[in-house]
Amino acid sequence: MPVGSAVRDRCRTLLGDQGEIHYVFPAFSAGPAGSGNFLVVVTASAISVLATRTLRADRPVSVVAEFPRHTRLGPIRPGPVIELGSRVFEFDEEYASVVSAADAEIFAPESLPPDPLPEL
Repeated sequence: MPVGSAVRDRCRTLLGDQGEIHYVFPAFSAGPAGSGNFLVVVTASAISVLATRTLRADRPVSVVAEFPRHTRLGPIRPGPVIELGSRVFEFDEEYASVVSAADAEIFAPESLPPDPLPEL
């Protein structure tokens, strides 16, 4: 299920001037760097990891990491799991296509389907 517009608006407010949000997906991380729920936000200029409230995974509260947009999110390991920086993030299978599309946008743009509604 896609992340709703209210969540995207909260992310946009927290990120400020990073440009249009292309992809957002929720993730969970547990490890030496701490555990919790996060939102991974991909914009035109960066990949940001936003910490969320403890009991409200749809409410981002701070930016915990930023990576250049040319950072690869995949490969997706079984779980599904990705490694971003020093953290390992687990996410629901339904968001695997989001992770793949974010990588394809930068590393294999020819593999993306054409925009069906380019005038919008």
